[in-house]
Amino acid sequence: MDLILKYFPDLDERQRQQVAALYDLYTDWNSKINVISRKDITHLYEHHVLHSMGIGTLLRFKPGTTVMDLGTGGGFPGIPLAILFPDTHFHLVDSIGKKVRVAAEVAAAIGLANVTTRHCRAEEERQAFDFVVSRAVMPLADLLKICRKNIRKEQRNALPNGLICLKGGELEHEILPVRHQAVVSSLADTFKEPYFETKKVVYVPIH
Repeated sequence: MDLILKYFPDLDERQRQQVAALYDLYTDWNSKINVISRKDITHLYEHHVLHSMGIGTLLRFKPGTTVMDLGTGGGFPGIPLAILFPDTHFHLVDSIGKKVRVAAEVAAAIGLANVTTRHCRAEEERQAFDFVVSRAVMPLADLLKICRKNIRKEQRNALPNGLICLKGGELEHEILPVRHQAVVSSLADTFKEPYFETKKVVYVPIH
């Protein structure tokens, strides 16, 4: 929890309570449905919550923005982002029903009114959003192919609408097809913990 406040000191009391509640909720759900690897649950705030909030280092969503979290699993990056941006609507989608259920239950437990969930394959979701966010669920080219249909034309943010995803490791090859449009920023520039040394935020505008 202190780790989150180190980088996001402006969280209000409600947001702080929501962040603080995540550990017990995910520990409890994880004992029933494995959404986070067992050895990783002790690093929940660093490896999952702060990592998810890393998208906020690239762009602060304007109120009224709509975002789809594609392949959300148990709610990452969608739930931490929904806490960080209470005036932005997040639609969490995953093809594994029990994981979506965990995301929905956690969102309800901490009173996130700006989250909806859907159990479906990303190809089946037809709604349009300002942005699609995702955390390393598939190669960039595949992600772009699937989510292009979900990006709306009207702009309201500082960056044009598109895909923002969290990636790790060597990205040169993966980014080749979109290297002229993609913006890659290193989370290590903001987050000083060793875990973030190879972690990146990749943004691709979709017209």
